Amino acid sequence: MPDFDAEFRDRFRQLLRWRRDVRHFKNDPLPDGLLEQLLADACLAPSVGLSEPWRFVIVEDAARRQAVIDDFRHANADALAAQAQGGRGSDYARLKLAGLVEAPVHLAVFAETDPEQGHGLGRRTMPETVLYSAAMSIFTLWLSARAHGVGLGWVSILDPDTVTALLDVPAGWRLVGYLCLGYPATEEGRPELEREGWEHRRPPEAHWLRR
Repeated sequence: MPDFDAEFRDRFRQLLRWRRDVRHFKNDPLPDGLLEQLLADACLAPSVGLSEPWRFVIVEDAARRQAVIDDFRHANADALAAQAQGGRGSDYARLKLAGLVEAPVHLAVFAETDPEQGHGLGRRTMPETVLYSAAMSIFTLWLSARAHGVGLGWVSILDPDTVTALLDVPAGWRLVGYLCLGYPATEEGRPELEREGWEHRRPPEAHWLRR
């Protein structure tokens, strides 16, 4: 096993702190082969029963990308109306919640909901662990991207059924995340939602219990 010394652990902690949900991208394309390297790193994520249920769709077709952008705009308008009813409409309207137009890479991440690989191990009582496994692949991708200076934005303001139909994927695939990747327009030390006053981080001990 490699020696992950104190210096490495400190740099890894910096990587965690500097991981951002990026919404502002440069238009510059990624270098040849980098996306494939990031996807290979994502496949090192843990998965239930070693099922590796993640499925990546690189969305390059201009018409499909535009259809996803249109779906985001529709879903975002609905979300704005709901936030307005709760009294936070103006705050919500100020936020930039996706980089779909600027980002050079669109990547949809699906989970195969009943993969043959893994032979069902660990899924009998918690079948949703295939979704968790795909989410782990996204987080692994996120850290690898950040280590390469690439930003990642997770777009959740979409209708998953619409996006799934647009991408014409096999039956049994379930959308887990729609991602934008590219070089960030700026480097920020704090999450955008915190900078914009939408929410703030809480101390770590606020998130755990002892029993």
